Amino acid sequence: MFRRVTTRVLLLLCAMYLITYVDRVNVSTAASQFGAELGLTHTQIGFVFSAFAYPYLVFQIIGGWLGDRFGPRRTLAVCAIIWAGATVLTGLAGGFVSLVIARLLLGLGEGATFPTATRAMSNWTTPERRGFAQGITHAASRIGNAVAPPLITWLMLATSWRGSFVVTGIISFLWALVWIWYFRDDPREHPRISNVESDRLPAYSGFKERKPVPWRALVGRMAPVTLVYFCYGWVLWLFLGWIPQYFLHNYHLQLGKSALFASGVFFAGVLGDWLGGEVTDKILKRTGRPRLARSAMVALCMFATLLSLMPIMLVPNMSITLAAACLSLGFFFNEMTIGPMWAVPMDIAPKHAGTASGVMNTGSALAAIISPVVGGWMIDVTGNWNLPFIASMALMAAGIVLSIAMRPDRRLDEQTDETIKPAAGLV
Repeated sequence: MFRRVTTRVLLLLCAMYLITYVDRVNVSTAASQFGAELGLTHTQIGFVFSAFAYPYLVFQIIGGWLGDRFGPRRTLAVCAIIWAGATVLTGLAGGFVSLVIARLLLGLGEGATFPTATRAMSNWTTPERRGFAQGITHAASRIGNAVAPPLITWLMLATSWRGSFVVTGIISFLWALVWIWYFRDDPREHPRISNVESDRLPAYSGFKERKPVPWRALVGRMAPVTLVYFCYGWVLWLFLGWIPQYFLHNYHLQLGKSALFASGVFFAGVLGDWLGGEVTDKILKRTGRPRLARSAMVALCMFATLLSLMPIMLVPNMSITLAAACLSLGFFFNEMTIGPMWAVPMDIAPKHAGTASGVMNTGSALAAIISPVVGGWMIDVTGNWNLPFIASMALMAAGIVLSIAMRPDRRLDEQTDETIKPAAGLV
């Protein structure tokens, strides 16, 4: 299996997802040192967490369009160089303003990555394995979440919090070199791909064709998907921003122990991403019903997330073991939505998969701006580290209702700007 070019390309994308999330969440662990050194409040630290999301939000749709327009090979290489430089600059920051600027540059570099990677997957994976491809790549990103706390802690102890950013930035530069050397936009142009592999792949939807994007129809179709993804993203960014600090301050642990608890929560997300991708593909294969495989599964997983977080609200003076178990389950079920959610843009608009997924990911990017700051503000005002996680339950309830409006069973027809409507019925 690992001799297949398609497998190696998928592994290369997995590496990208992992590296981007290490570079994205490393500030959560390093905050304990740079916050004290620079004299920052929790609200200011929350703003540092979220600053990356402003350009990240803006460049979701633009970046997806760039990936469709110029191809994933060049687009992701340029993105990697930008986010790698931003990571190094974070380690050189001298205060709040320079930290924010470096994080803004990181968001600029990473804004196009996932939509462009989705465009690459639409050409390099078969339709019945789209959920798996999205699940396994996002599982790699959660491995990045999980390894970041102990990795950054080790690097800080070995060098400093500044040195930890320099090292992770260099790793990103190395990935860019490997990507531009190995990847090809058209799978059939790869010198080592076999006839068996190329015959199984869908017809290549080349970026050189430059077909106009049916913006009105596309945005309309993706609007409910974007709202659902905002609800998912609220919980995601709350966890990514504050889980390491939650165990450190709420239970007064040492930095190393808090990093291990945070890693345990994030590893639960790894399993959720992988399992979600597998389950959504199996449901689609057995039933042939996209709404059951995508929409219904998302609603069920969000409901399970809500139930998992409920003990945090109901149980006073919760032990650290129970808190870790609830948060791990909540993160697990929240991440199980990833496979079906990221398959939806490819289901709806395969020829504009980069743009469609960029529209969807604006929901998570907007949540990344709001959620960490609101969480930090709640902690500053009340001193209650559980309150932000309790409030996130309302977003899960909204996501359950909104997921009904997603229609992955209606494929966008770019020639008529209309949708191909199946027979009446829920699925």
